[in-house]
Amino acid sequence: MDRELPETKLSRIQTLWTVVAVAHHGPTEEVKSAQEKLLERYGKAVHRYLLGALRDADAAEELAQEFALRFIRGDLHGADRERGRFRDFVKGVLFHLIADYHRRRRRSPQALALDAPEPAAAVAENEPDQQFVESWRAELLEHTWKALRLHQEQAGQPFHTVLRFRAEHPDLRSAQMAEQLSSKLSKSVTAVWVRQVLHRAREKFAELLVDEVAQTLKDPSIDRLEQELVDVGLLEYCRPALDQLRGGRG
Repeated sequence: MDRELPETKLSRIQTLWTVVAVAHHGPTEEVKSAQEKLLERYGKAVHRYLLGALRDADAAEELAQEFALRFIRGDLHGADRERGRFRDFVKGVLFHLIADYHRRRRRSPQALALDAPEPAAAVAENEPDQQFVESWRAELLEHTWKALRLHQEQAGQPFHTVLRFRAEHPDLRSAQMAEQLSSKLSKSVTAVWVRQVLHRAREKFAELLVDEVAQTLKDPSIDRLEQELVDVGLLEYCRPALDQLRGGRG
């Protein structure tokens, strides 16, 4: 990772709260760009969570569009930066959307009979946090994989290719990976090369994942990062990067 002090490195990360502020209160020419950035970045996580919580593709699509519409109109300008975690803001908005959806269904003439269970009642009432965290985690990992692929394109290091190959073929030995990767990379590689590149690729993935999570926090610090990584179940991927950040304090 970079040799600069962790406080300096983390302070340079643009958090999503900064983008939210621009999206709702920034100069006119910057608002649309900020809105699109946020919706593009986490629109899939929103839809994935709604689909799991409602178990209804049409309803999930409807609420995802409502989320996007409210955001574009600026109806979400009340987001509280002091909460610290951007996912808490998104989660709160989605929980309200789902609650409103169920209220509308109960008032609707087409609603289910009073003695019939809501299709997603158990999920919505008992497991909303777990489902949301799983959706959020999946999105963070997806963005990190994209960042690793971009790094490969820019730096010419095959980290994404090798690490993704390992993820898709976890049972292959290094020599077997070397044989197949030689064909994939159009050059001859050895088992030793595979092990070395895998090690460096995992380090880069951890670094990029830490950066990805840091963007979702207000004023990220190493301790806040570690707690958030624990909360979303990603600490195992990022421990090496955190250890290096802590070591940079000295």
